[in-house]
Amino acid sequence: MRSHLIASCLLGLLITAPALADTLLIERVQRSDSAAMPRRGSTMDTVRSQYGEPEKAYAAVGQPPITRWEYPAFSVYFEHSHVIDTVMRKSAPQEIGPRPVSEQQ
Repeated sequence: MRSHLIASCLLGLLITAPALADTLLIERVQRSDSAAMPRRGSTMDTVRSQYGEPEKAYAAVGQPPITRWEYPAFSVYFEHSHVIDTVMRKSAPQEIGPRPVSEQQ
């Protein structure tokens, strides 16, 4: 009976371990200063004036045209010339997050 209880506890720890890692990532995002990232609806000119030139700017793709700008802490996605989303980048190489496009295929 005791070995069954220990096995159940270990199984419970294994099942919850990934959830703990996800929670930590979510908590990091929630703790971040949302004012430190561009807001939805901002224009490209506003983003450029507040955050400077992006490290890398990708050409518009698709219809409607979606453009991505990369900054050290986040990526900004534009539809035409307005922000539609801002995504935090990984804080460390070992942090689990979105896979690069080259690995998704």
